[in-house]
Amino acid sequence: MRRLKGRLTPYLLMLPAGLWLVVFFAIPMIYMASVSLMTGNLIDGWKQTWHWQNYTDGLDVYGDKLVRSLWYGLIATVACIALAYPAAYWIAFKGGRHKSTWLFMLLLPFFVSFVLRTVAWKLVLTDNGPVLSPLKSWGLLPNDYHVLDSGFAVISGLTYNFLPFMVLPIYVALERIDYRVIEAAYDLYAGRFEVFRRVVFPLSLPGVFAGVIMTFVPVTSDYVNASVLGGPDNTMIGNVIQAEYFTNSNYASASALSFTLMALLLVGIFVYARALGTEDVLEAAGR
Repeated sequence: MRRLKGRLTPYLLMLPAGLWLVVFFAIPMIYMASVSLMTGNLIDGWKQTWHWQNYTDGLDVYGDKLVRSLWYGLIATVACIALAYPAAYWIAFKGGRHKSTWLFMLLLPFFVSFVLRTVAWKLVLTDNGPVLSPLKSWGLLPNDYHVLDSGFAVISGLTYNFLPFMVLPIYVALERIDYRVIEAAYDLYAGRFEVFRRVVFPLSLPGVFAGVIMTFVPVTSDYVNASVLGGPDNTMIGNVIQAEYFTNSNYASASALSFTLMALLLVGIFVYARALGTEDVLEAAGR
């Protein structure tokens, strides 16, 4: 009896989370997959006709939005790495006993609503805002120069809003590094750059790997930043899916686009994992 309980204990502990995933993830996903193959409308109703053309039509009509979303997501993710790694490195190795304080200061703005932070970013980037207005008055920028309604504004908002998703995993990976390994590298006459290239960065790869996945997926599917900071020429696929669901009530097209985006993200993550080498990442994580 005790053996049976011992064998069942892990599964019983996993049962609440498993049920949660089944009810709120698996079942909705299966239903959405079914809806993506339907035809009809909100008035006459929807019928299951296995209409695979919903997927090809979505790619034909909104293919440019998909490409733009992937491109914006890639740029924003790279920008997050460039900003997050130095910050996480400094906090992990130079923060001392105030590491928690620095992390709290870094995360403090993100206790505010996502939408409010995006609107605040819009106020910063507006033509008469605290950044562009002084530069224009000093003659450093032309009067007709603007940042809003541009791809740069959208990418800036995405980078700002999702930066913590990159900082925290990298910080955790750097914090786990045994400083004696770094000291040993210095004892072997390695310079600072060589220590970073051969010791610190390889050991922090698990954090970078996790940060990229946690950032790239929500950034690519985001629609708030493009709505608030972008213009008609900066629409992302998330905006299209939102409009198809809530404005046009075209549930089949929206579901097909959602699965298409999901498939592209999964392929991108798989290619990224293969290129980075998941075995090397797992080996570094286990050290």
